[in-house]
Amino acid sequence: MKKVIALVCMSFLSLSYMAAEGYQVNSQSAKQAGMGHVGAALKLGAESMHFNPAGLAFMDKTIDLSAGVFGVFSKAEYSKDNYKHKADNSPSTPLYAYAGFKIYDFLAAGVSINNPYGSSMNWGVNWAGSSLIQDIALKAFAIQPTVSFKIGDRLSLGAGMMVMFGNFSLSRALVPAGGLEALRPLVTAVPQLAPFGETLDKLKDVPAASATLEGNSGIKLGYNIGAMFDVNERITVGVSYRSKVSMRVSEGHATMDYANENELTRMVTAINPILIANKQKPIIIPPLDKGTFGAELPLPSNLNVGISYKPIDRLMLSGEVQFVGWGAYKELNVQFSQEVLEGYSINAKKDYKNSRIYRIGGEYATTDRLDLRLGFYFDESPVKDDSLNPETPSMNKLGTTVGLSFRPLEKLSIDVALSYVTGFGRDGSYTDQLSGATFGGHYEVSAFTPAIGLAYSF
Repeated sequence: MKKVIALVCMSFLSLSYMAAEGYQVNSQSAKQAGMGHVGAALKLGAESMHFNPAGLAFMDKTIDLSAGVFGVFSKAEYSKDNYKHKADNSPSTPLYAYAGFKIYDFLAAGVSINNPYGSSMNWGVNWAGSSLIQDIALKAFAIQPTVSFKIGDRLSLGAGMMVMFGNFSLSRALVPAGGLEALRPLVTAVPQLAPFGETLDKLKDVPAASATLEGNSGIKLGYNIGAMFDVNERITVGVSYRSKVSMRVSEGHATMDYANENELTRMVTAINPILIANKQKPIIIPPLDKGTFGAELPLPSNLNVGISYKPIDRLMLSGEVQFVGWGAYKELNVQFSQEVLEGYSINAKKDYKNSRIYRIGGEYATTDRLDLRLGFYFDESPVKDDSLNPETPSMNKLGTTVGLSFRPLEKLSIDVALSYVTGFGRDGSYTDQLSGATFGGHYEVSAFTPAIGLAYSF
C-alpha cells in the first residue's frame, strides 16, 4: 500500500531524456553522412560551418549553397523475463541549410541553420515503463553566422556564433495501469467503499492519470571555432570545438489526462479520510497543470580532431575522433514556481561521463559527375548501467554509411546517403528520484536513416 501511495504522491516527469547520446544529432550533411559524418579535416565549402569553420576559407567558388533533410526511422525494444514491448516511433526529420560567400581570396563568411539536437520516442500510453515515459519529442535549432580566413596558403582559422533555441514535450503516467490495485483490500474490507471496486477494475488496464510537459527554451548563445592546416598536398589536419550551451525553459506548462477524472476524484475523496485515520499517506494526484516550471539542461561540448589523406587524385580518406562533453551533466533541476506545487521540484543526480565517437570515411570520384562514399563510426554511451532510462535507452552503437553525389550540371550536386545504426543490446536500470521505484530490463535499439541534399555553387 505505502509503495503505491508514494508513487502516486511523488511521481513526476524527470526529463532525463536529455542525458544520453540519443538526442545529439550528427546528421548535418547528406554528403558527409555517406562518409561516417567525418569533416573536421575536410574542405567542404559552406558545409564546413558545422564540421570545422576553418574549412570555409578554402571555398573555391564565390557563393556556395547547400540544403537537405534526413529521415530517421528508429526502433527500440524493451524486454524483461517474458515481457517484451516495442516502441512505436514516428520518423524524425532533421534538416540543414548552409550559405557561404567568398569575400576575398583569404576571407569567407556564411550562415547556417540546422538541428544539432533532437529526438523522439513513443513507447505508448500503457506499457510496463509508462510511469517513466510514454512519449517524448525534442527539437533544438541553431543559427550560426560564421567567418573564416586563411593565414598564408596552408593554415586557416574560423569561428561561428551559435544562436540556439528549441522546444520539447514529454508525457508520463502519474498513476499507471493497475497503480491503485494496492487499494483493493481496503475497498473490499470497508462496505461504504465497495462501489469503488468497479472503478479499480476500470483502471486496471489503463493509466488513471497522465501528464504532458511542454516548453520552449529561450535563446542561448554558444560558439564554434576551428583550425585547419595542410601538412602537404596530400595530408590535412583539422580541429574544431563547439561549446556547451545550457538551454533553459523558464516557463514550461503541464496538461493532465485522466481515464475518468470524476470517478477518480470521488474514490480519492472517499478513501483519503480512512488512510489518514490509519496514519497512512493520502492519495494525491499532483496538480501539475496548476503551475509552471523552469529547468536548465546542458547541450554538451564537442571537440573534433581529424586527419584526411588523398593517396590519389580521385580518392579521399578521412578519420577523426569526436570527444563529447557529457561530463557536464551532473544533475537535473526542475523547479516549480507556484506554492500549490511546492514539494514536486526535482534535484536529481545524473553524473554522466564524457564519451567519444570514432569515425572513418572515404570518397572516390568515379567520374567527373559521380562520387561514391563509404563510412563507419562507433559511438560510446555516456550512461552508467544504474542510470539507463527508457526515455533514450543509451548504449554503444555502430554505424555503417554509404552515399553518392551526382552532378547533372557542373554547378549542381544531388547528394544522397543511407546509414544503419545498431546498438549493442544492454541491460540496465533506473531509479526514480522521487518515488524510489526502480525500473530495469534489457534494451535493443537500431535506426535506418536516408538523406537527400542539394548543393549549388557559382
